[in-house]
Amino acid sequence: MPDDGRPRLVVFTRVYPNAAQPNLGLFVRERMRRVAEHLDLVVVAPAPWFPFQHWLGRLRPHARPPLPAFERQGSIRVYHPRFLCIPGLFKWTDGFFQALGSLRLMRRLQREFGFDVIDAHFIYPDGVAARWLSRWLHHPYTITLRGSLNRFRDRPLHRAQIRRALEDAARVFSVAGALRDEALDWGIEPDHVQVVGNGADLDRFKPEDRAEARQRLGLPAEGRFLISVGGLSERKGFHRVIATLPELLQQHPDLHLVIAGGGTPEGNNEAELRQQVQSLGLQDRVWFLGPVPPDELRFVYSAGDLFVLATRFEGWANVFLEASACGLPIVTTDVGGNAEVVASEQVGLIVPYGDHDALRAAIHEALGREWDRKAILAHARANDWRVRIPELVAAFETIAGPVGHRLSRRA
Repeated sequence: MPDDGRPRLVVFTRVYPNAAQPNLGLFVRERMRRVAEHLDLVVVAPAPWFPFQHWLGRLRPHARPPLPAFERQGSIRVYHPRFLCIPGLFKWTDGFFQALGSLRLMRRLQREFGFDVIDAHFIYPDGVAARWLSRWLHHPYTITLRGSLNRFRDRPLHRAQIRRALEDAARVFSVAGALRDEALDWGIEPDHVQVVGNGADLDRFKPEDRAEARQRLGLPAEGRFLISVGGLSERKGFHRVIATLPELLQQHPDLHLVIAGGGTPEGNNEAELRQQVQSLGLQDRVWFLGPVPPDELRFVYSAGDLFVLATRFEGWANVFLEASACGLPIVTTDVGGNAEVVASEQVGLIVPYGDHDALRAAIHEALGREWDRKAILAHARANDWRVRIPELVAAFETIAGPVGHRLSRRA
């Protein structure tokens, strides 16, 4: 630990913004750049690599773009060591190879930076890799749960690694209570999992004039607008929202849908979405904005009347707090931590996942309701990042102490 007694962290995750993917993992950076105001940290964001990767790039151009070995993002240093990542049946080896590919850099950082804690984000492969690095380097590690554990239940080779990583971590953080419940179902002790949700950036996200926002984005001045933001993967459910439009237009003939987002490592189904729009005759009603820089997103939210995300799964989706901070009510699905973020009907409506009629009815109801914008903005203020970060910093200070290091050596 440095002379001031504050721990130093290595934030360890594949999912972090970079020069080639500026919108990847913004939710991780937003959390940890605020921690960096209190604790020294560097980011190690390993880059998957395979000898025939140029062929993979032709099939999935957004999956593995070439990354620089090092970049500086403001005051934070970000490293991208490569690791062998074999597609297909060998994905169960990703955790070990990610750790092995990062080991040389981590040893260098151990000498030059003197870190105390490895802070992994996502359970697989990052959390599993952090366990290997902890064993080799003798430092405690934490894991932040940001996605469902249950998708690994039927994968025995993954499941065994994940269970050990959860048990041996000095602390497991969860961005939502629903994810903590999943960890408990896997047999993890209740006092081992701490919920620290994401927060709202109230300096960046705030209401803008609706007419000016629409003009800025090149949208029609008249009409009502649904807003949906996220990577264009199947999981986000943009196709489900599009499917409701033909019926909704019978009740709301001036309705439009705006989608902001681009391809991600999960995939890019923009072509399928555009084909769906064309087949439904909605070319003049659905607007694809592509990736929007974070500093411009408030204009997207402010241009709308209602935020809608029919997602298949989320941990704690920051887009809901961003929308609330811009005064938008929300309609979303009852999955993951969504009901924890959209915590009351003053903020928005929750519908069962996959229920087309319920989604359509909720959008119709929300468009007809008089929302209390002051209550929505108050919800965002109650979830300000400034509420979250002190708890997280205190946890790292405890973990980096003697107890945390004993836990690491035991692992």
